[in-house]
Amino acid sequence: MSHSPVTETRIESDSMGELQVPADALWGAQTQRAVNNFPISGQPMPKAFIQSLGRVKRACARANQALGLMEAADADAIAAAAEQVIAGEVIEHFPIDVYQTGSGTSSNMNANEVIAHLCAKAGHDGIHPNDHVNMSQSSNDVIPTTIQVSACLAAHDELLPALDHLESTIRAKADELAETVKTGRTHLMDAMPVTFGQELGAWASQIASCRARIESALTRLKRLPQGGTAVGTGINAPAEFGDEVAKELRAMTGFAFESAADKFEGIAAQDGAVELSGQLKTLAAVLMKIANDLRWMNSGPLAGLGEIELEALQPGSSIMPGKVNPVIPEATCMVAARVIGNDATITLGGQSGNFQLNVMLPVIGATLLESLTLLTNVSGLLADKAIRTFNVREDNIRKALDRNPILVTALNRVIGYEKGAATAKQAYKEGRPIIDVAMETTGMSREELEKLLDPLKLAHGGVAE
Repeated sequence: MSHSPVTETRIESDSMGELQVPADALWGAQTQRAVNNFPISGQPMPKAFIQSLGRVKRACARANQALGLMEAADADAIAAAAEQVIAGEVIEHFPIDVYQTGSGTSSNMNANEVIAHLCAKAGHDGIHPNDHVNMSQSSNDVIPTTIQVSACLAAHDELLPALDHLESTIRAKADELAETVKTGRTHLMDAMPVTFGQELGAWASQIASCRARIESALTRLKRLPQGGTAVGTGINAPAEFGDEVAKELRAMTGFAFESAADKFEGIAAQDGAVELSGQLKTLAAVLMKIANDLRWMNSGPLAGLGEIELEALQPGSSIMPGKVNPVIPEATCMVAARVIGNDATITLGGQSGNFQLNVMLPVIGATLLESLTLLTNVSGLLADKAIRTFNVREDNIRKALDRNPILVTALNRVIGYEKGAATAKQAYKEGRPIIDVAMETTGMSREELEKLLDPLKLAHGGVAE
């Protein structure tokens, strides 16, 4: 009969008493209590959140040093330990579930205990998790600040460059196809012609607008509540502490963090996170529109629109040989669905600011980072494995253009709406090119009609002289 191996433990204590902790764990009693209390999802806080928590702890140690509250040797030890957290070297020692105490106190104490243990391992004894690592701080300002720092860095350093790449890829494809005309569609029905360049240009403009919205949201999210401590009053922290922390974070990250003028707002509410999430939801809707346009344009290849051919990336069926599916646009749509759902979670979390403290901080932080990561990664894939590489099926789009009765719209000024409608209906009914039917119903020559019905000129809003 086999037995599970017995994990060696040690005894740790806190204000509530003693308990057993895994012998090799860098955390202490408060972290262990949270591990025991919240076996809910098995999902710890995201790595990017923990790394930014390390950044905040390092910045706070240096701020305490600069303000004369901490000896240089202690600040150096805490900063060195925090660097290991920032580098992701001890990520396995942050096991606490996302679904924990709403203030994130457990995660804050997890960082305090890990950093204190790292200091001791480095030979710097006497660093206390609360008295030193948490000096001039409260979980109530540390965790909101960490949410904002991690989200700002993920958006600025990762998502915005990904959107730049996506927009430039779309614009390059639009330029390549600037003179390639296709049937426009409204209500999924044939409409006046457009060029691929115009169609893709609209996508690029949507992405550019999304970027501007996100950048605008970051101007508010960068205002950090650190220094407000427990409720916003700044109890147990010097008045200059928030400014010093922001200064340290600016130097550390290169991002323009600043101390919030009203610390009460940043602790009681998560409006900045809600705003950014709303802009990410807008981006998700944009990406889903683009992905679905690509899916429609690629549909077929014989029984659909068949306007383009997406790059073949993998077999599309376990039973139908030769089938290839639009897998990148499909993945994009799933990301969009997740981000839209995440926005609902963050919105509900944001309204949970009960008096002086929001009490859904961990799920807001984790969900916001998930949305940022998903959108960053899928934007690159959409650019490189769908938009940049698709080919236009010019034979198919030309056939559709030639048989599009809606082109008769260009004759309205010459023959009037009623005769135009009758001509279009006849062309539909007989399945003939509109120019052939128009010759019969209008008495105009083919040469005249070819000038008036030139799809490229119509795509640019005018007709030939």
